[in-house]
Amino acid sequence: MNDFFLATSVWVPCYGLIGALLTLPWATGVIRRTGPRPAAYFNLLMTVLSLVHSSILLNASWNKPPRSITIPWLQAADLNLSFSLEISQVSTGATVVVTGLTLLALIYALGSMEMDWAMARFYALMGFFECAMSGLALSDSLFLSYALLEMLTLSTYLLVGFWYAQPLVVTAARDAFWTKRVGDLILLMGVVALSTLAGSLNFSSLADWAQTANLSPSVAALLGLALIAGPTGKCAQFPLHLWLDEAMEGPNPASVLRNSVVVACGAYLLINLQPVLALSPITSIALCVLGAMTAVGASLVALAQIDLKRALSHSTSAYMGLVFLAVGLNQPEIALLFLFTHAIAKALLFMSTGAVIMTTFTQDLTEMGGLGARMPVTTTAYVVGAAGLVALVPLGSFWSMLRWADSVGSVSLWLVAVLLLVNGLTAFNLTRVFGLVFAGPPKPKTRRAPEVAWPVALPLVTLTVITLLVPVMLAQWQQLPLSTLNWPVLGLLVASSGLGCVVGAALYLNPAVPKPVAAWAPLQNLLAYDFYIERLYRLSVVLWVNQGSRLTSWIDHYLVDGLVNLVGLVSIFSGESLKYTSSGRSQLYLLVVFLGVVMLGALVGWSF
Repeated sequence: MNDFFLATSVWVPCYGLIGALLTLPWATGVIRRTGPRPAAYFNLLMTVLSLVHSSILLNASWNKPPRSITIPWLQAADLNLSFSLEISQVSTGATVVVTGLTLLALIYALGSMEMDWAMARFYALMGFFECAMSGLALSDSLFLSYALLEMLTLSTYLLVGFWYAQPLVVTAARDAFWTKRVGDLILLMGVVALSTLAGSLNFSSLADWAQTANLSPSVAALLGLALIAGPTGKCAQFPLHLWLDEAMEGPNPASVLRNSVVVACGAYLLINLQPVLALSPITSIALCVLGAMTAVGASLVALAQIDLKRALSHSTSAYMGLVFLAVGLNQPEIALLFLFTHAIAKALLFMSTGAVIMTTFTQDLTEMGGLGARMPVTTTAYVVGAAGLVALVPLGSFWSMLRWADSVGSVSLWLVAVLLLVNGLTAFNLTRVFGLVFAGPPKPKTRRAPEVAWPVALPLVTLTVITLLVPVMLAQWQQLPLSTLNWPVLGLLVASSGLGCVVGAALYLNPAVPKPVAAWAPLQNLLAYDFYIERLYRLSVVLWVNQGSRLTSWIDHYLVDGLVNLVGLVSIFSGESLKYTSSGRSQLYLLVVFLGVVMLGALVGWSF
């Protein structure tokens, strides 16, 4: 039986695609009488099948060597392209996480989007989302992974722009798409170059090639920088990070996946390419610099946001920055651990905040308050998700941060300082959001807010339990360093979390302090506007593109088009002039011929 499921493992990403295709009659409006609910049920059924199949594959591949499955696609002359899948405990475990969180998000969408007229279209797009993410988890081919990343980019564009009647939504979808395209284009250059140098695009073959590759430092650096450009955009790292903030205009069930597993797909590709990236010290330094800048910067920017979803989305960029640091330090196992613990906790946080938005009809933190007593299930889910995201004993992120800090503590203290700062700022921000949303007196929009219905409460409760069980899972996988605990590092991590929570509680849980807490205006504006990076783009990249476009337009209008118009004008003028020389009299034509012969004869005679 296990052999059958292993042989049919290619069907795991296809389930989501089939679900998307089954929903098309409702999404396109061909079927209207039944409403959009059947489309949601078809998609849910396919996701359940994908989760069951992934779970069987995980059980069959546990503690066993990886198994590769190659699917030929195109062979012409010396070109041989194939799709290669790897069935291992890491890849199948990633698939279980993707399909499990997708299933919970789809159930969550039944309650949060039941009144939306385009719910069937939403479920169709979520099917494409799931297909791309599951395929990336199983892919052992850089060629296939790049194609699936493009599919993921398109799905992100369509889901962010789901409510396309709103101008701000259209702008956010456009910015998200074009920002990712910058990184994807550079990544494509790296893929083509790597294919030429290595002769293969399978990750397992690339790892073997990297052990004996003899590249010049400049070639290795350029190749590595090109390969990290795509994940930089996908993981919302500086300078391609602004799209994730704008992507919060999309439906919240899609935001749940986008901030938990979609951004992790770019980091997952980065982890698979780690042996190639390690060929260049410049690439490793670039990963560390980008990761540190984004981790600290995004944590600071999150403190000044008054939009509920944006206050949490910046912490996603910050934690992906920590993953970049782990990959830059050649620690792929710790990077995978970061991705797992962050995905579970962040999905729970976005589900809980989405429930708040659904019942209060606002995302403005200044309009919220007092929901703790009115929404106990949602409040509990938020508290557990927040605790699972920072270094609080004994939940998941504590162990991933502890392992990472313990491994780099003897190498570089500034990396430990970055981790402690990000952890403390995140704890402060989550406490700030809790104080503004769930504590304090109720506001007009929260005074009568009810608890969410069961389709939303069921995923909340399920994911709350899973978040609490993450330490048990890590213990079963022997990922808890219980025998070699570094007590000084442990104490620093717990102290940074405690300090962030205490300062946040003193400001936002204290009734004597007016809310929201006002900071120094220039500093607050600096963080609220993301260090004015968007304005910097307008004064640099956008300005040069605009000026270049105007110059090109001027050349086209006055030189290229002007030359063509000049030729046409000369042709018209000469034609108009010639018509006056045509009288129709043969005597005149003979005279012209005679004069021409005389002039030709005179010219020939003069030359001799």
